[in-house]
Amino acid sequence: MGRQRVAQLEYSEFQSAMLDEAKRRRKAAKIIAVLEHFHGPLGGKTVGDVGCSAGFIADELAGAGAARTLGIDIDVPGLRKAADRFGERVAFVCGDGTALPFPDGSIDVLVFNHIYEHVVDPDAVVAEMHRVLSEDGVLYLGLGNRLGIMEPHYKLPFLSYLTPVLADRYVRAFGRADHYYERFRTRGGLRRMTRAFEVWDYTLPVLATPARFAGGELFPGALGRIAQSVLARTPRAVLKLVLPLVPTYLWVATKRPRRPAGPSLPQPPERV
Repeated sequence: MGRQRVAQLEYSEFQSAMLDEAKRRRKAAKIIAVLEHFHGPLGGKTVGDVGCSAGFIADELAGAGAARTLGIDIDVPGLRKAADRFGERVAFVCGDGTALPFPDGSIDVLVFNHIYEHVVDPDAVVAEMHRVLSEDGVLYLGLGNRLGIMEPHYKLPFLSYLTPVLADRYVRAFGRADHYYERFRTRGGLRRMTRAFEVWDYTLPVLATPARFAGGELFPGALGRIAQSVLARTPRAVLKLVLPLVPTYLWVATKRPRRPAGPSLPQPPERV
């Protein structure tokens, strides 16, 4: 039996990537571009970043025009740093994702970016986000895939494929950690987790047209431009064959059926 999972109360203290400001702001630009393509501008909206940690993405959401921006986390050290820097335009809340301290239907846009694998009960967090999201609201989901070959946190191949006991031994053998805490799901498992929502997949649109989604760093140099061109022209049926192994999915979810509002793309978003 693997050890019991507990909440990671000071995640930013032991995951330095959470404090890489330039990288977090690049991620925020991509998130905002996807949201604006699907939903339109954030101006006048109440926006929440669930799992905000040090607050860089929440700060960018506020800068994109949100009328009210909320950063929610249980990471107290991260929240303190965030409030010190960005508290004038972002309201930071220490709150458990399984019991969000907001009324039903009170938030227009939610961001849940690469968080689900860290929480004890991601299904409960997703259910809470469904509760607090407005009927016309939009949820951005950045979701790691269990079948992605290179595990993103510890940079060890096939780590997420293993049972908890074997994964613990693997990270210890390479001196990366004492335990492997994260729990990823496959594409099918992620769709079951979000079954209460209508979901659109922006993974291939972002890969095929990275500049459109503020993701130019995905394909640097001449080889990158060639890769981007190939992706933009490859038939969708072929690309869908590799989707089960893509390391990260970028999804947009709504409570009732909607369609993307933005212009057409070489590889358009599709329903999941």
